[in-house]
Amino acid sequence: MSSYRIALNFEDGVTRIIDCGAQEKVLDAAFRNRINLPMDCSDGVCGTCKCRAESGIYDLGDDYIEEALNCDEVDEGMVLTCQMVPQSDCVIAVPVRSTACKTGTVSFVGKVAELSDLGGAAFELVLDVPANTPAFLPGQYVNIGVPDSGQHRSYSFSSPSGASRMSFLIKNVPGGLMSSWLASASAGTALEMTGPLGSFYLRPVKRPVLMLAGGTGLAPFLSMLEELAQQGLDQPVHLIYGVTRDQDLVLVDRLQALAGRLPGLSFATCVADPATTHPRQGYVTQHMPAEVLHDGNVDVYLCGPPPMVDAVQKHFQANGMQPASFYYEKFASSQPAAAAVAA
Repeated sequence: MSSYRIALNFEDGVTRIIDCGAQEKVLDAAFRNRINLPMDCSDGVCGTCKCRAESGIYDLGDDYIEEALNCDEVDEGMVLTCQMVPQSDCVIAVPVRSTACKTGTVSFVGKVAELSDLGGAAFELVLDVPANTPAFLPGQYVNIGVPDSGQHRSYSFSSPSGASRMSFLIKNVPGGLMSSWLASASAGTALEMTGPLGSFYLRPVKRPVLMLAGGTGLAPFLSMLEELAQQGLDQPVHLIYGVTRDQDLVLVDRLQALAGRLPGLSFATCVADPATTHPRQGYVTQHMPAEVLHDGNVDVYLCGPPPMVDAVQKHFQANGMQPASFYYEKFASSQPAAAAVAA
């Protein structure tokens, strides 16, 4: 392979994905892409370019000194970008804001290709995007400008990265700014976007995974599962999809199709409304059997409204449950997403 994709995830949530040659150092590739990663010496001596490799295979060589990067740090995934030569696609957490590296969010334009009203509960928006559209990590989001309003709304990608079309699952909020626009949107309309953004994204699957989706918080999991369907899966993944009303259960057929492509995937749906006719009434915390928790040897991903995130955290605490990793994103219908990570 002549090059690898390197995702640089900055501490302000901005992600830039660059190509790095098979024999090229990450620092050099970043500079070539006009991203000034922190550095002083570029010789493996000062440690200024130290970052954390969250996934991928790479070679650090032996030209750096221990004062710049010691053995314990290497074991923890720390790297010197001035010495790091990738041997696969990698994700690197950069411990500074993107603006400090003379980079930031990228703006681009997509055109409405398809728009589906999902029973009045949500919209599925599909956009055609140009070939040079920035790549994203499955689970991240983008800011979409609402035409003629001067405002934007934040939505997670439901499509896999690198596709010629981007899709989004958008809650239908009566009187909402974006919902009102979508109700009469026309094919071919251009939408301005900035991103990608967010620290909520799929990490390498090394143990069982539990995904918890609330309402349109299903979107990032559709993107993650599409990515896993392309990569292959050798660990069990269970998704619990909870909604308020029966009509809020959307795109279940998409989950069924994904389960057919991913033998390790299982999922369950539940509805909170006491008057539901759904076979599983209640919240996600009431439909979380012990077998999907794997005695804590599980990576938990959670995306939903703030009350759901808080309820799951309290449920884990009350039951003495400490997952190996816990990644979550909470959102309100009319505000940008806010992501958090708890290792």
